[in-house]
Amino acid sequence: IEEQMNLHGRATGRALLFDADNVTAAGSLLKSRLAHRTSREEIFTTIHALRNQGLTCSEIGRRTGFPRRSIAKWLQFETPPDRRRAALKPTSPWYFEEVLSKSWKDGIRTGSALFRLIQERGYEGSQSHLQRLLAGWRRAEKQTKGPAVEHQILEPVRDPETGHAISPVIAAALCIKPRGKLTSDQARKVDALKGGSPAFTKMRSLAMRFNGILRGCVADPLPAWIDDAIETDLAPIVRFARTLNRDFDAVKNAIEMPWSNGQAEGQINRLKTLKRAMYGRAGPELLRARMLPFRHTD
Repeated sequence: IEEQMNLHGRATGRALLFDADNVTAAGSLLKSRLAHRTSREEIFTTIHALRNQGLTCSEIGRRTGFPRRSIAKWLQFETPPDRRRAALKPTSPWYFEEVLSKSWKDGIRTGSALFRLIQERGYEGSQSHLQRLLAGWRRAEKQTKGPAVEHQILEPVRDPETGHAISPVIAAALCIKPRGKLTSDQARKVDALKGGSPAFTKMRSLAMRFNGILRGCVADPLPAWIDDAIETDLAPIVRFARTLNRDFDAVKNAIEMPWSNGQAEGQINRLKTLKRAMYGRAGPELLRARMLPFRHTD
């Protein structure tokens, strides 16, 4: 939320990652893959040119750095061999590409709806795997619509009482605070933020729903929440939603189960901090004295 609100001026002086940069990142990945393919063609041409000079596979390997067996295999082809795609299985969403593509064209775009659709047809994979496929389709659609519009720094939202710009840190704190717990001054700020930033309105609605999911200890509404968050096109929120989706089972357990590994993680971090601070400076006796309760150090 704070990162998104940074688009309204630069009150915190933080470096920003714009939506345009996220779109560019997908294009850069495609360019890198094409560059890799080009390099494979160049390597293939180089290997054949050296072979035509009468060099052995071992000598070509010494010059290029490739294993002799790989060079011998490449010399059997007249064009660079394409990497074979593994046979598709019901664990892969690409196995159901025809069904997904038809549903996508018919207007069914949410991950949870498509997940249920292919599950009924025997899909055995995870929803996060499906979301990665759909994310590629969404990026492709955006690129076909035309070049990405550069972000503009929006006017900061100002406090109606003082006229001062509301910082992204304060906006983020107010965004996740329920209306019933707001003071009158905070409520005025929230109303001003809603009026001055449509993104804040979307994020506050999502934040209240997410808060309800956490406090309700029921994860069933979470897939729909993830779909709605991805559809907002707010880059920081989309990244957060996709992160949740990648580790959906762990997030679901965290919501529904009463246990937490927070204590164990905290003790591990404390041990690592002490170990690094003392490395090369003291022995196990002092480490034991700092780690264990006093009565255990005798």
